[in-house]
Amino acid sequence: MYALLALLLMYFDQRGNWGGRLRYGLMAVAYPIQAAVNSPTAAWHWLTESTRTRAQLRSENDALRAHQRELELALLRVQALQQENAELRGLRAALPPLTKKWVLAEVINIETDPLRQRLLVNKGANDGVHLNQPVIDATGILGQVARVGPWSAEIILITDPEHGLPVQIVRNGLRTIAVGSGNASQLVLPYLAVNSDVKSGDLLQSSGLGGVFPAGYPVGRVIGVRRESKQLLAQVEAEPLARVDRAREVMLLDFDPAHPAAPAAAPLPLPATAPAAAAPTRTPAATAPAARPATASAGPAGGR
Repeated sequence: MYALLALLLMYFDQRGNWGGRLRYGLMAVAYPIQAAVNSPTAAWHWLTESTRTRAQLRSENDALRAHQRELELALLRVQALQQENAELRGLRAALPPLTKKWVLAEVINIETDPLRQRLLVNKGANDGVHLNQPVIDATGILGQVARVGPWSAEIILITDPEHGLPVQIVRNGLRTIAVGSGNASQLVLPYLAVNSDVKSGDLLQSSGLGGVFPAGYPVGRVIGVRRESKQLLAQVEAEPLARVDRAREVMLLDFDPAHPAAPAAAPLPLPATAPAAAAPTRTPAATAPAARPATASAGPAGGR
């Protein structure tokens, strides 16, 4: 019986390819079963490969994040160095041509009290700093050395009420004295007559008198002028060009006394019978005017 059935199938398969059709149908029916049977193994392989790939990606991401942080830190340092170099280039470019020697100092403390405007820097006598030495930043005159220690120095700012700086108006050469107001953003010019040729926007520069600061160095800009008919003097205010309350690094200068633009020598002191507010005396490096009587203990009052 089975032999006869086998012979019939072989005959029809040979004639009509029934065997191929039957195998095709059986394969279609068996595929879902095969897929279901193989699914656990395939799922396991997929899961392990996904886990391995995910762990590898996470490790690579962590490494990339760490490298990115290192690059960000390096970039910050590069930016800081670029800014510092720019500031140093600005300071160097700001030096007058008559400069014989300069010392770069870092500000380590600042006082902005209305009665006391001072800086403390990290350079002192051991670095060649001396009394009355002019101090500048990249934009203008900051002040002068008031006290000197072995490793530090105190600078009286041009905005200190005890400091006065001989200046002149660039537009017309009018000379006067800029006095500190106790405000880091303001100077006053209290000695100009009410009919003086001064107006807002006028640029002030050092006049070279007083024996401390050279001529022609930027000091400030006039920001306000008030004139009252009953007053003999005008009320003139100026804004300092130097970054008085924001300076981080300053330069302490020495000038070549033989240079034509060097600070003019101050006259000798008056006899003892003269009034207390005598003319300034000359020190070995620079001459500072006498301090006001009320603040004589506060150090030199600036080049008046």
